[in-house]
Amino acid sequence: MQENAREPSGDTFRVCSTCRTPIAFGASYFRCSVSTCNRPRTALYFCSVPCWDAHVPEQRHRDAWAEPVTAPTRAEWEAELARAAESCSKAPGTREPISAASPDRNEAAMSEESPNRKIVSPPAAESVPREILVVVSKLKAYIRARSGFNTSDATVEVLSDHLRRLCDRAIDKARSAGRKTVLDRDFRSVLDE
Repeated sequence: MQENAREPSGDTFRVCSTCRTPIAFGASYFRCSVSTCNRPRTALYFCSVPCWDAHVPEQRHRDAWAEPVTAPTRAEWEAELARAAESCSKAPGTREPISAASPDRNEAAMSEESPNRKIVSPPAAESVPREILVVVSKLKAYIRARSGFNTSDATVEVLSDHLRRLCDRAIDKARSAGRKTVLDRDFRSVLDE
């Protein structure tokens, strides 16, 4: 069985994911710039750039580089473990299961604020992207196939604005139905109005 590269022992913070060389606390090491190589459960650690380079063909990264990182000291690591243990020891809030027999009671229970519950508000209007929402080439190809006409570049901005308004109304329909997912029926009901 392969040695676990995630658990420190003695003076070793991690071991190199390629050559299994120990990486000491406070030492320099390298990690991959690709986020999938840095997930908490599958993080990769490299003692040198050649070891990092050896994993690139296997992972088939298109654009990646080795990022130099300094391992934490033993004291920093133990403090991090203590913080993690403390946050895990706090019992999360519990909720009653939703049942069809008592919808009013469950709505009241769900509306109570819990200390562990994060309330997310919609983004401010100025932070919403104002990009083109239609595939211009497909739109122009459709109009040409249907009519033989050309399409002005300004039409895509008008159509994108119309799609934004349509999406906003569908979002309102989903919100009024108590859902956080916009469904096809939300768009159909807006179009049928």
